[in-house]
Amino acid sequence: MSRPPARVLSVNVARAAPLALPGGGAVLSGIHKRTVAGPVPVRLMGLQGDEQADLSVHGGVSKAVYAYPQAHYAFWQTVRAQAGVAGWGETLAPGALGENLTLEGLQETDLWVGDQLRLPHCLLAVSEPRMPCAKLNAALGFPHAVKLMSQSGYCGSHLVVLEAGTVCAGDTIEVLPGPRDVNIKDLFRARIRPE
Repeated sequence: MSRPPARVLSVNVARAAPLALPGGGAVLSGIHKRTVAGPVPVRLMGLQGDEQADLSVHGGVSKAVYAYPQAHYAFWQTVRAQAGVAGWGETLAPGALGENLTLEGLQETDLWVGDQLRLPHCLLAVSEPRMPCAKLNAALGFPHAVKLMSQSGYCGSHLVVLEAGTVCAGDTIEVLPGPRDVNIKDLFRARIRPE
């Protein structure tokens, strides 16, 4: 039986704003994404209306768009409840992991560096996994989020914009396989635990 087509569940953007860090201090960050309606322009450096504060680790051409599987949200909701920062029935809004695109039907094990994602009005390519930092702990509200992302491999994927256009919630995604040499989850685990 074939799988249903992958699709974009939500398109999320944010302007850079101060983010309080655990233990004190603050940094500029665009991690607090909010869902936007309608077609959103996709350009070489990312989505219109989205900002990244530190281009040395986020954004730029090779990390213009960040996609995250909606399938992992139940995990994050559970661990936030266990940490006492959210109620057991509290759901996370799309974009809570800092992603521009919340995806259905695609996870890290389904994607390889060089795969192309054909959407109705743009073409993206998988470039690398997201590497978590302390901003994730701050965004999710508990100090072990980075560790749990590292252990679970629920990292999501950075994407390059090959053909600019627009993206909208509900857009279907066709995966055009690349060389299939390096899987996103395998690359993430190798970078987290270097030999």
